[in-house]
Parts: sequence; C-alpha cells; structure tokens
Amino acid sequence: MIKSLEDYVKGLPKAELHVHIEGTLEPELAFELARKHGIVLPHASVADLRRAYDFADLQSFLDIYYAGAAVLRDVDDFHALGRAYLQRAHADGVVHVEMFFDPQTHSERGVPVGRVLEGLGRAVAEAHRETGITAKIILCFLRHLSADAALATLDAALAHAGSFIGVGLDSSELGHPPSKFTAVFARARRENLRVVAHAGEEGPPGYIEEALDVLGVERIDHGVRCEESPALVERLARERIPLTVCPLSNVKLGVFPTLREHNLKRLLDRGVCVTVNSDDPAYFGGYLADNFVGVGRALALSRAELTALARNSIDASFLDAAAKQHWNAAITAYAAAAA
Repeated sequence: MIKSLEDYVKGLPKAELHVHIEGTLEPELAFELARKHGIVLPHASVADLRRAYDFADLQSFLDIYYAGAAVLRDVDDFHALGRAYLQRAHADGVVHVEMFFDPQTHSERGVPVGRVLEGLGRAVAEAHRETGITAKIILCFLRHLSADAALATLDAALAHAGSFIGVGLDSSELGHPPSKFTAVFARARRENLRVVAHAGEEGPPGYIEEALDVLGVERIDHGVRCEESPALVERLARERIPLTVCPLSNVKLGVFPTLREHNLKRLLDRGVCVTVNSDDPAYFGGYLADNFVGVGRALALSRAELTALARNSIDASFLDAAAKQHWNAAITAYAAAAA
C-alpha cells in the first residue's frame, strides 16, 4: 500500500500534454549555455535569475521567457534542454509527453527550425532508449506575430515532416483571437497534422469556441475560463473535448488567486476531460508531479480523482489505440495495487 500523496502521484502512469520545452530551461542550464556562447545575461547569478520569476500576468512572464531563450543556439543546446526535461518527467512517473516548441522564438535569432527539431529529436530518442518514455513534438505559432509569419513558419517546418506531429497556438492571448490563424490551421489539417490551441486562459470563452469551430482543434490548452459559459462547459463534457490545465501556472500568472480557488475539480465533477500539466515548470515552480500534488492537497482530491486525471491524460493524448489501452490497463493495475 502506498501511503503518501507524493508517492502515489509519482508512481501513477500519466501523460504530459502541455509543456513548453523552452519553459523547462532551468537557470543553471541557462548560465551554462550563456557561458558557452559568450552571452551576458541580465542577472548576476542563478539566484538573481530565480528571483526575477515574479510575474504579474502572462505578458510579464513572456518578456523574461523570450529573453531566456536567447541562450539556445545550436543542436547540442536543444538536445541538452530536451534531455533534462525528459529525465525529470520520467522521475515524475510520466510515460508519454507531447511537448510544445516555438520555432519563431528561435528563427528571429537566426536559428532554423531544423536545428531545433534535430536537437529535440535526439533527446527524445535517447530518453526512449534509456527509460521507455515516449515523446512527440508540437510546433506552436506565436499569436502576437502575423498570420503570414505563421504560414511561413509552417512552410519551413514541413521540410522536416515526420519530426513533429502537430501544430498549436500560444503566446499573448488578448487581442489575438484564434480566427486570426484560420488559414494556417486549415493548411496544417490538410497536411494531416494534429491541431491544438491555447484558449481561455486570459481570453474569453468565445476564444475557446473559435478554436474549436474555426480552427478545428482537437483539444484546448488551458481553457479554464470555459466556466463562464455553462453551455460551453456542457459542450466540452458532451463532446469529450480535453482541456490541458496547468494549475501552478494559473496561480503564478494570476488566473486564480490560489490553488484552493482553482476550478479544476468543479470541471472534473461536471464531466469535462480535464488533464493536469506543468506549462513552463522552470518559471512556475513545479513539474508535473508538483502540479498533481498541489491540486491534490488544495482541492482535497481523492485517489480516485487523481487516477481519473491520469486516465484523462492518456485518453486526451495522440497515442494510438493500442498504447492508450496499454497505459489505461497500467493505471488500473497501479490503482488497485496501491489501494
């Protein structure tokens, strides 16, 4: 019998579906890469950089996030970044990852998308050989940039088809509705890519509806403001549309004042396919197990509810049917053995 919440969570097989690989850049690695490339960071030490992680909202986070990414330059840098995250995820009981990356963040600095994909691909292959964890890559468009820039990014990435499984939409939400990117998502669907989008974190419930009805996305990243529209919550539950929720991130960025006020349990109780994720864990103070434990304690979630969240993560993933069946059976067996 597993007694502690932490032990139960870490042993529970689960998938992570909402993590930005650039957001896993820990200060120690940032300083190491800065020294390698002769870059002077605007912080004197690792401790100073950690103290800067005090964000008032999404934009204040993004400002420091994009600045930090400047140390990522060559294939080895992206390999080191991906390898460090996947090792941490495996230790948290993660069996499958669908990670985001932002090619435009790097291409604006002269780093081509192929270089990013090569480094991350090496990390994914190594982690699978060493631990059995599986990982797929999703390319995200920066919504504060133009729709034409997104199309150009997709064109460049398609030269590396097979290195990533889908596209997403992230960055500053307010003032950049999903419909702005109708053309590029239509192109991605024609290329048989999976499609997801951030919506309903800072933006209104209408952005969630646009992402579903205009972009044709298969799951919603964040989506917590759906609760403002009872009809939308009913639709999400009825159609089994997953939400990739990031509790610690939501609190850090002021979406909810505290974890106790988070709506994750209310949405779960209403039948929504809610999943737990870490978003940008180096910046928000918690990887996947930390998020599970945090909401587990704050919302007094039962082991059955924690297990349901893990099962939702497998069901909401882009794994094939056989892999989903395998991991759902593993979750069932684990829960029974831990009782």
